[in-house]
Amino acid sequence: MDLNVNSILKITKIESLISGVLPSREETVGIAFGGGGARGFSHVGVIRAFEQYEVKPRIISGVSAGSIAAVLWGAGLDSAQIKECFAGTKFGQFTDMMLPRKALFKMNKFARMLEEWLPIRNLEEMRIPTVICATDFDHAKSVGWAKGEIVPRVVASCSIPIVFPPVTINGVHYVDGGVLRNLPAWAIRKHCSVLFGSNCSPLNRNYTPRDTLIATAIRSYQMMSKSNTLQDINLCDYMIQPVELGEFSTFDMSKLDRAVEIGYAAASRVLERYLKQTQ
Repeated sequence: MDLNVNSILKITKIESLISGVLPSREETVGIAFGGGGARGFSHVGVIRAFEQYEVKPRIISGVSAGSIAAVLWGAGLDSAQIKECFAGTKFGQFTDMMLPRKALFKMNKFARMLEEWLPIRNLEEMRIPTVICATDFDHAKSVGWAKGEIVPRVVASCSIPIVFPPVTINGVHYVDGGVLRNLPAWAIRKHCSVLFGSNCSPLNRNYTPRDTLIATAIRSYQMMSKSNTLQDINLCDYMIQPVELGEFSTFDMSKLDRAVEIGYAAASRVLERYLKQTQ
């Protein structure tokens, strides 16, 4: 990883957490979970495949929807338990409308639900060291948290501008990590001998325009995150990125089962190749 990138992205917090905790880089498998709204349900299938093939990561990172998958898995939930958290849910159960001065929706409901799901409160307690990535809106840079309270950092990582308001942590405003880096390979690359990327945001090139503010905001965000993912794809040794997810809507929670199966199938193919190459 380029040292200039390291200095720009300020990952000293990450290094301080894992120093003396993880084995040497030569032994370490890592997974970076990207953002993508409800498409992120595919990460649950990816986790299921890693469980089935008994490939155990020693460090993980997540952005936006990927940060949710990362913290639940890192805290000790298995794929079946994570899926159960979202079974039968709808977008409205996670959000409330707000006066459109800062954003369209607020995520107080989601924050409370995440607190209930998690058996721990702080990142330092993770069973698998986990890095949550977001965008420092005030200073225009990517950040990775490996310490501190989990829930506000995950909410910050998921806060798509215009759709959700920025989250203030220690006086700094943070928004969705996908604004600058939608696949957080950068956060853990130097700590992995093998790095898998789980990208759930292929761009739908057959998009039907809809004349609404939220549709325009989401489509713009998707195009932006598509371009900023390329540099992190190049940092990964193996990529899981099923193209079928391009047809899924960002906030459509009804396709949970299908997204999980797509993620599982794509991850299984990649893991079979990985295991064959390492035998």
